[in-house]
Amino acid sequence: MNKSAMVRARIEPRLKDQVEDVFHRLGLSATEAVTLFYKQVVLRQGLPFEVSIPNDSTMKTFAATDAGKDVVVCKDAKALYSKLGI
Repeated sequence: MNKSAMVRARIEPRLKDQVEDVFHRLGLSATEAVTLFYKQVVLRQGLPFEVSIPNDSTMKTFAATDAGKDVVVCKDAKALYSKLGI
């Protein structure tokens, strides 16, 4: 199929660099990644991931953790599992 349609978007330079680094590690070009995304949208008839607005409880949790409140820090996975009783 002839690829002649263009998609243009303005993206923050830092975000673009971070995303293109991920694409590179996956062995994808930006064009291949966008094509993959578009094909998934068609296949699923919507976005290929959940998009939702956080509820009040989630927003309060985000605010608390951003402020460093109610955060449990573990030095490694073993310590985390121990805290969880696993």
